[in-house]
Amino acid sequence: MTLPIARRRDRGFSLLELLVAMMIIAVLGTLGFSQYKKHSAAARYLKAQDDLKIVAEGLDQYYLKHGRFPDFGSYDAMIDGNSTLVKESLIKVGMSAVDPFGQPYEGKSSRATYDLKCAGDPGNQEEAGPITRTPGQVSGSSPVSSPGSTAAPKADAPGADAGAKK
Repeated sequence: MTLPIARRRDRGFSLLELLVAMMIIAVLGTLGFSQYKKHSAAARYLKAQDDLKIVAEGLDQYYLKHGRFPDFGSYDAMIDGNSTLVKESLIKVGMSAVDPFGQPYEGKSSRATYDLKCAGDPGNQEEAGPITRTPGQVSGSSPVSSPGSTAAPKADAPGADAGAKK
């Protein structure tokens, strides 16, 4: 009489086994999705930095050619198809006036200087805050840390020869 019961158990999985397997898949899926969102936000921030860098380098090249920056009242005027930056092939055609987070870039330039801004990630201002570019200066934190980078030693940390007798 015990033989038919043993055969019936070999046919499939119990409900408990299926629930455990589903929970494992749900936990792995949740971890994967959260990492995807984190890296996606970091990629958008790096794209915004790159866009501002391209325009800033175009303005710097214009300065090297002409001895002054072009006069632009807005970021849109800088990237317009009729802009001197585009006509002289200092920036690429068709650059977006909106950052990857959906907010407009801000910028202006005069004969002496320029100022380019991006508001950053509105959902994570502490790690991906505003980006500002001016001639010779960039401000804004990068959400991506390079692997293998080490922090600078603290001033009060003992040196390598701290144990040596003097």
